[in-house]
Amino acid sequence: MDMFYPTKPYQALPALPPSADIESKVILKACIEARTALSELRVAGELIPNQAVLINSIPLLEAQASSEIENIVTTADKLFQHAGKAGDEADGPTKEAFRYRTALYQGFRHLNKKPLSTTTCVEVCRTIKGVELDVRKTSGIALENRVTGEIVYTPPEGEALLRDKLANWERFIHDAADIDPLIRMAVMHYQFEAIHPFEDGNGRTGRVLNILYLVEKGILDIPVLYLSRYIIMHKADYYSLLLEVTVRGAWEPWILYMLRALKETAEWTTAKIRAIRKLHEETVQLVRNADTNLYKRELVDLIFVQPYSRIANVVEAGLAERKTASVYLKKLAEIGVLEERKFGREKLFVNPRFLRLLTQVGSP
Repeated sequence: MDMFYPTKPYQALPALPPSADIESKVILKACIEARTALSELRVAGELIPNQAVLINSIPLLEAQASSEIENIVTTADKLFQHAGKAGDEADGPTKEAFRYRTALYQGFRHLNKKPLSTTTCVEVCRTIKGVELDVRKTSGIALENRVTGEIVYTPPEGEALLRDKLANWERFIHDAADIDPLIRMAVMHYQFEAIHPFEDGNGRTGRVLNILYLVEKGILDIPVLYLSRYIIMHKADYYSLLLEVTVRGAWEPWILYMLRALKETAEWTTAKIRAIRKLHEETVQLVRNADTNLYKRELVDLIFVQPYSRIANVVEAGLAERKTASVYLKKLAEIGVLEERKFGREKLFVNPRFLRLLTQVGSP
């Protein structure tokens, strides 16, 4: 392994695949466990009739957590409150978290047109940062220990070298078919962060790419893995194990970390989805029993897709004209399904049980 000096650009960052054994017995065992958990998540997701309920909720939680890893702090509640207006009136950190979700959505929509590539990386990072950017031409980028301020890593420099390393990264994730995709995902995440192709936004871009890769490889159908939850809970390990690969070539602990993250996150997300389905069914029954004239399956779906609902949401969904839409939401509040709240001059109808379910920290 070439010598590594934290304060010097790591021009000799090794190409992929790694020379180390990345398919040891312990890694393959952990890989099987993670794949089983992800298969159960995929099945659980299919049990929600309206997939928009999941696509509008889990990625918002992922966006909030992934942003928090970079010390961009907002709350899930703020994100859901502003979601109906795409965050136009939100504060800066909340808008930045919305851009993460947008990057995940756009990447997901484009997967059927083109595989993950350097172009995908650029598009994702541009969306997250909200500026036109490209693979960096600048030097002087250095990563510090967030506690001590000590420089722990200086990524490679030179646009041509960075693009060459990204091309190698692309070939590995698509052509190394003899290596399990989950192991490849762990390796690709390290390598992307080590290349550090952008001046800012690399961590969040890399975490979006993780989820898109799992969808691209058919391991997930929709981007609903709340992977950043695990990283938030084990943040110090995340950074130290990344660095250990660089300094000592310690691939096995890093890959095991990511496989545990996949397994535990998939299990947590599966339990969350089952709890969402149960609550949705209970809400359907409650509305139907309270007022058969009020009950519309699409209306119940809407208050789960938009847990902060506006009259305009009901109108835009084609469920009623404005006056009737107001009546619907008020009646849902009267029977205890929604709560009517004022935010400034705006009136919102909140689905409190669903929000509590989404935002509770422990198991569903």
